[in-house]
Order: sequence, then structure tokens, then C-alpha cells
Amino acid sequence: MTARTVLQQADIARALTRISHEILESNRGTDDLVILGIPTRGVVLARRIAENIQRIEPQAVASPDDIVGALDVTMYRDDLSRNPTRAPQPTSLPGPIDGRTVVLVDDVLFSGRTIRAALDALSDLGRPRAVRLAVLVDRGHRELPIRADFVGKNLPSAASERIFVRLDEIDGEESVTIDEPGTIDAAGTTDGGGRA
Repeated sequence: MTARTVLQQADIARALTRISHEILESNRGTDDLVILGIPTRGVVLARRIAENIQRIEPQAVASPDDIVGALDVTMYRDDLSRNPTRAPQPTSLPGPIDGRTVVLVDDVLFSGRTIRAALDALSDLGRPRAVRLAVLVDRGHRELPIRADFVGKNLPSAASERIFVRLDEIDGEESVTIDEPGTIDAAGTTDGGGRA
């Protein structure tokens, strides 16, 4: 069965622009703002959001590197013994996070377990003033009491379906699709399947 496309490149760009404005409004600017992407695609999305913010308020952010980083959560996951996992990737911070507002960015919010792992990882790095969550797609089916503050698209789906986010920087194409059980994405992978 073929995948159903729910977001195309222009839709993704609009969603990220809206999220960028919402983050600025919520934080009342860029003071003490840190944006951390969760590998793999969350890092790309975090970079795009930081670039949007730099374009919106160039006087406040000289470079996206001033506010964006990556937070690897691999070793904090509670399913390492049951599920194969990707190799850990570097965590990089644009500076100390103590007393700052940290916006975690991921591609798909599903059970909430990836975000729980991210909160654990974050607590080992410092004590932010506040932690917010931005996701491109919220597909429901939460197993933990976690809610996104900034959502590109709420996408109700069956638990058996898979959501694939494809981004130019990683996949060479740009889309969000819903795949029925038993289908595999064009790259033959299941990364980005919205199982986190």
C-alpha cells in the first residue's frame, strides 16, 4: 500500500515559521533562549527554527549557533533492552542552560518516552528555568503525561500506522507521510516512524 502524504515542503516551512513566531512570543524575545534538537531529525528542525528566529529578530540573534544545539537521549531511553537503537550522537550546547528557557525540538511526538528521556538527559546538564517542547507532528497515543507547547500539525493516526518525516538535509526530500502497517519508506528505513 502506498504512503499518504499529509505535509509537503511548503507545509513544513509554514509550520516551522509559525512555531518560530510562537516561541518568540512565549519567551518574549530571545533572551536566555536555547533550542535543542533531538537527533536525528529534531536537530535539523531545531536549526531551521533558530534560522527563522534569526531572520525575524536579527538584532537579537547574530547567528543561529548562538541559540541552537543538539541533545542526544539514546542512553536515557527506557527501552534499550527491548528495541534496537541508533548509535549515540554528540550532545552540543550553545552555552550553559542554567536559568535559561530550553525548547526541545523533535519531529514526531507519540508515546512521550523520547521526551521523558530528553528531560532526564537535560537534568544531567543543568537546571533550566523552564523547558518547552516543539514538535512538527503530534500523532497522539501518549503513554506518559507529556504535551507539546508548539505543534506544527496534530495528526490523529492509528497506533499501527507509521509517520515518516523526511527532510532534505537527511533524506534528500521533504514530506510527512502516513504509512500503513507493513510498508517501508523509500529509503528502506523505519527511522522517523513516530514511535517515540
